[in-house]
Amino acid sequence: MQFTVNGQTREAEVEPDMPLLWVLRDELGLTGTKYGCGVAQCGACTVHVDGLAVRSCQLPAGAAEGAEIVTIEGLGTPDAPHAVQQAWIEAQVAQCGYCQSGQIMQAAWLLKSNPTPTDEEIDAVMSGNLCRCGTYPRIRAAVHAAATKLREA
Repeated sequence: MQFTVNGQTREAEVEPDMPLLWVLRDELGLTGTKYGCGVAQCGACTVHVDGLAVRSCQLPAGAAEGAEIVTIEGLGTPDAPHAVQQAWIEAQVAQCGYCQSGQIMQAAWLLKSNPTPTDEEIDAVMSGNLCRCGTYPRIRAAVHAAATKLREA
């Protein structure tokens, strides 16, 4: 199967029903996307597929064949982080950090679709991404900060 992942054409010989999460992690070596629950409830595995935030643990590779996929590794770089990544760092959002790649991917999608979200809109979109450490107030603050950075760019 062929995918465009983080701007590069990638191929993986996998069964079409293999979850995209395992293609990304095990076949392509992109381990920033995390396995959380395996049933699309926690959001740790969130990636962008053709511009939409999706749970890669439940998306079969066959359904993503030919798609444009962006993982946390493709959102920004250590030298040039995406505005959401920079806001996360500045707000010191992460505690254990396990869910954060999915949180960041969900927040980046939110800001792409709604550049000026209210607290209520942030809570509604981000509530599907679970954080066991409870950093929700910092997540909300980071989303607002990233929204400001993106508007000023």
